[in-house]
Amino acid sequence: MTVATILEMVLGAVVLGLGAWTIAARETFAATVGYVAYGLLVPLIWVRLDAVDVALTEAAIGGGLGGVLLLGAAARLRASEPAAAAETPGKIVRLGAAGASVMVAAALSAAVLLLPDPAPTLAPAAIANASATGLANPVTNVLMAFRAMDTMLEKVVLLLAIVGVWSLASDQAWGGRPGPRHQADPHGVFAFLARLLPPVGIVVGIYMFWTGADHPGGAFQGGSMLAAMWLLVIMAGLTDTPPASGRWLRLVLIAGPGVFLAVGLGGVCFGLAFLAYPPTNAKPLILGIEVAMVLTIAVTLGLLVAGAPERSPQR
Repeated sequence: MTVATILEMVLGAVVLGLGAWTIAARETFAATVGYVAYGLLVPLIWVRLDAVDVALTEAAIGGGLGGVLLLGAAARLRASEPAAAAETPGKIVRLGAAGASVMVAAALSAAVLLLPDPAPTLAPAAIANASATGLANPVTNVLMAFRAMDTMLEKVVLLLAIVGVWSLASDQAWGGRPGPRHQADPHGVFAFLARLLPPVGIVVGIYMFWTGADHPGGAFQGGSMLAAMWLLVIMAGLTDTPPASGRWLRLVLIAGPGVFLAVGLGGVCFGLAFLAYPPTNAKPLILGIEVAMVLTIAVTLGLLVAGAPERSPQR
């Protein structure tokens, strides 16, 4: 047994233990902290599986933005925790939930173990046609060419998600600024980090987006990094969230799916097919779509974490 195998077994045991502890934790804050730690360790497993693109996304969403979102929700629910704790489910309900969880886990394990060997795959067909886009990263190739419809609809789902969050605003706050106005010590460590990290984070985010054409990375990973830097500045009180009624904000929110749709319709107009790229211009078109997507992703993720509008645009 090699050292790498031992480390993988330890990592797997820690991740499973954190998952069980997160489910069993009685306090919301403790469960949230466990989830954040879980989200930061799972990317290491994806790295060991050579899925670096998935690891980057999991680290940004699972351990980063998702953790911030859950911490904010836990803070708001803290006042209602005593009342919720009094409504502890009975033993029958808990045993039923445990039994259902075991059955689902067993069914998933059986499905994995019963897969044919070798498993059916479209990887050879994707590799054979990879040169048509001019992209060296096979993940970006698949996302932007072979399953472009799914990728475009994912951006539409993000847009619908922010519409759903904004719909929770009261009539008085409609069109106002999302979330509370954060205040922090202007001379404290948090404000110092909010000034120090964003320039580096923005460069890293742009690099992650640009290198995604040929190496692990892409629009979602880069957009997540930009959203994290934006939220850091907002939470430090150095800037405020933009009003939801801002025209520039709404243009950025629809830029990703809008450009994607325009390119797709362009393929139909030029006698190809919907979301079919001309071979000579495939790479520039894909990069153009991803530029719009990275802006939409960054702003949408930041606003989803900020929450529904709570204040008028002037406040």
